[in-house]
Amino acid sequence: MTDFINQIHPWIDHEEKEQLLRVINSTYVTEAGLTKEFEEMIKTLTGSKYAISMTNGTAALYCCLKALGVGPGDEVIVPDMTFIATGNAVIMTGATPILCDVSSHNLSLSPSRLKSKLSSKTKAIIPVHLYGGAADLESLRNFCQKYGIYMIEDAAQGVGVRYNDKHVGTFGDLGILSFYGNKTITCGEGGVVLTNDETLAKECYRLKNHGRDEKGIFIHEHIGYNFAFTEMQAAIGIAQMNKLERIIDKKNKIYERYISELSEIDAFTPLKFSNHITPVYWFTSFFTKYKSEFSQFMKEQEIQTRQFFYPLHRQPCYKFMGHKPGVFENSNNAFETGISLPSAYDLTDQQQGRIIENIKSFFDRRGNQ
Repeated sequence: MTDFINQIHPWIDHEEKEQLLRVINSTYVTEAGLTKEFEEMIKTLTGSKYAISMTNGTAALYCCLKALGVGPGDEVIVPDMTFIATGNAVIMTGATPILCDVSSHNLSLSPSRLKSKLSSKTKAIIPVHLYGGAADLESLRNFCQKYGIYMIEDAAQGVGVRYNDKHVGTFGDLGILSFYGNKTITCGEGGVVLTNDETLAKECYRLKNHGRDEKGIFIHEHIGYNFAFTEMQAAIGIAQMNKLERIIDKKNKIYERYISELSEIDAFTPLKFSNHITPVYWFTSFFTKYKSEFSQFMKEQEIQTRQFFYPLHRQPCYKFMGHKPGVFENSNNAFETGISLPSAYDLTDQQQGRIIENIKSFFDRRGNQ
């Protein structure tokens, strides 16, 4: 029987177990020394002055928005192609997400389309860095400065990604990273807020800590919530951060082999990023007009693939926004044609060879058209 090949899963081994033993031996399970250690590692990686751990990336986005005063009556421009958490975080604040089409070259907010979405109610934009690449950060930052609005970077998929040699999540007023189970590195769940602004950092910490500036006190000057991190998450995160360089190196090699050996298939084109972006190929992704048929074929070969995010304007739960079909050309096209191949750290050469041979077989039957 042929072994099933997962599209993605985390690399977890004895290193995580060793770090988790530190928690068990300490008996401190919620936001103690390991959490601070993990936050320091994130600050070193990103160059951010502050890193505030959160229970997950969605909570991190919510705190960013609230820290900037976003609320009822405000509008926040978000890309139509993203995981739904980006839009939902805006809705959580009482504000309205305004959907904008993406650029075809990076699948993030299109600077050329932003102005048409701008109104007197616009408070912020949230560019999302997808599939190991980055948004057009300089253009987006200039746009925000010109019109006096905030920028929050959703870098949930962006651990290790750089734009002009600067880590994503550090160009805007605030940014977030996510450590969900399928990300480049994981804590199981978890997120972090990045900022260089002390006032915003303090406000995000208050929001996650029941409105308090520190734990262990019972007088609350502000409204806040419980978005606490845990020492167990931090332990896994520390082990994962120690593996990050190895993970990135392996994912780059996986990407390079796919690109090299599939380059002659005209009907299967890779998602590529601009030279000023240093990507981390969290996923290796391609475009094909045969996406649905190709995905089913690979499934029959015991090989899992993953489609791109369903555009927000097509989400059943967002029908209340009243968007018309066909308005979001690039996000629709990306969804209809985009597919991500297996790219887990422990993908073997033999497994990748099997994937490549099956891809070639599929397109050979169609005459590579």
